Amino acid sequence: MVNGQDITLGLIFAIIGGCAAWMASSYNGAGGTYPMILGIVLALLGATIAARAAIATQNEERPLVTAKANLIIALIAGAAYVALVVPLGFYTASALLMLCIPIALGFRRPIFTVVSAAVFVMMVWLIFSVILEKPLPREIWLTLGSGGGA
Repeated sequence: MVNGQDITLGLIFAIIGGCAAWMASSYNGAGGTYPMILGIVLALLGATIAARAAIATQNEERPLVTAKANLIIALIAGAAYVALVVPLGFYTASALLMLCIPIALGFRRPIFTVVSAAVFVMMVWLIFSVILEKPLPREIWLTLGSGGGA
């Protein structure tokens, strides 16, 4: 019963998102704004999945993963990203992830990939460094450029 699985999974995401938003509301200052927004978005998306499954008229079997190789590539890239954030810096690791994943998954439009990566990194910089003023792991190229001092 696929609809039941979608309803259950949607409700789980809605509950997790709601709990995250509620917990973030107790954070001091603007530090809770971003996690609260993410929690609300997750809750809304989960509720949407559950609602769509509840009103769906078809209940067909479908595979959980249609491209297992792509799933493995994405999991390896995610693990590499987490491992590289501290040594390379948040922005450098994020840019590498945004450049490598499309190529690894077979996307062959390099200009679009580079522009997307640049826009993503600029948005991350704007949200974390400018709006939230949150410190992120120092970039390796800044550390090397300053003689290795912190």
